[in-house]
Amino acid sequence: MTQPIRILHTADLHIGMENYGQIDPATGINGRVMDFLRRFSAMIDYALDNEVDLFLFAGDAYKTRDPNSTYRREFERRIKRLADAGIPAVLLVGNHDLPSMEKKASSVEIFRTLEVPNVTVGGHEQVHRITTRRGETIQVATVPYPVRQRLLVQDEHRNRTIAELDAAVQQLMAENIQGLAAQVDPALPAVLAGHFSVSEASYGSERTVMLGRDVVVLKSALADPTWDYVALGHIHKHQELNGGRHPPIVYAGSLERIDFGEELEPKGFVVADVRRGHTDWRFQEAEARRFVTIRADVRHEADPTAALLAEIANRSAQWTGAVVRVIVQARPEQSGQLRDADIRRALDGAYYVAGVNKEIERAYRQRLGADAAEGLLPKELLERYLESKGTPPDRIKALLQAAEEILHGPE
Repeated sequence: MTQPIRILHTADLHIGMENYGQIDPATGINGRVMDFLRRFSAMIDYALDNEVDLFLFAGDAYKTRDPNSTYRREFERRIKRLADAGIPAVLLVGNHDLPSMEKKASSVEIFRTLEVPNVTVGGHEQVHRITTRRGETIQVATVPYPVRQRLLVQDEHRNRTIAELDAAVQQLMAENIQGLAAQVDPALPAVLAGHFSVSEASYGSERTVMLGRDVVVLKSALADPTWDYVALGHIHKHQELNGGRHPPIVYAGSLERIDFGEELEPKGFVVADVRRGHTDWRFQEAEARRFVTIRADVRHEADPTAALLAEIANRSAQWTGAVVRVIVQARPEQSGQLRDADIRRALDGAYYVAGVNKEIERAYRQRLGADAAEGLLPKELLERYLESKGTPPDRIKALLQAAEEILHGPE
């Protein structure tokens, strides 16, 4: 083999994420869903224009296990573009692709059912021999999302603690991956594709969309020179976990941002040039929708709205066309002066205004006394709180008596 095999590695499309979007009149599809589809189309354009030999999708095509027919159509027509161009695609089954019942089909099963040429569905732990665009052979071992209940079916796992079950799952996953490595032909390049969490990975916003309790695989199970590249999905933050050593253990990350937890994360996909024993790879950044937080402290401003509007105007180059939120700190007496309509009008060029959050400084917190509060009894804390709120003395007495009955029962 004189040339490396060029792989485009991506994952976690989550088509169907509609947060911070409205219906696009031109397509009838939610605008945020269109963001994800545009990134997907641009990535496929890149594959067609840059001599990619294999497209490797490491799981989670859709947001839900039962996507609607429109979302299925949009995903499938883009995969078909690759297949028709002679670029084979491997589609790994992620946790969002799994059916709710074991006997049902996954959301990407249609490609295998119809035997679509150049498309391989990785629904089982298996080593596939793939003929690439240029006729080279590469081995792709697929490890779909591990379902805990399927792994721990033996009677020996009954009545174990959660920690013991976690350890058992990690051991089983390591043994299964070793079993796949034993099937690999050492003369041919080999890639491991998996959809799961790895013990040393840094998590992101995928935690908010995970379905059920997660399975974690030890990094040591993946750092095997049998593999020339380890392509991972499931965690949305792009990262390499093997410190530059062989093999690269890479999360491609997601193509689009889901929420403000991913505001500062670059989004894109990975291009890997794979040879037996050596791989060069790079992260290709995508033009994902920006998420921008505007923070302002107007507690010492005479005109809080004017000060906030000035901050918004100063940052217009950052938030124009973005999903934006405003977080403003203010004093209690300034709350009514912050005119929400004026603030939203100033953000007219944003793609979507996620909210204007007012963090009002509460004087009673200071009057409670942060240091002294730790040593106060619940009844004393309640009394100070009621005093700070200006509650009449007779009302305080009645409330304290009621609290006493709740805490200790009637005298």
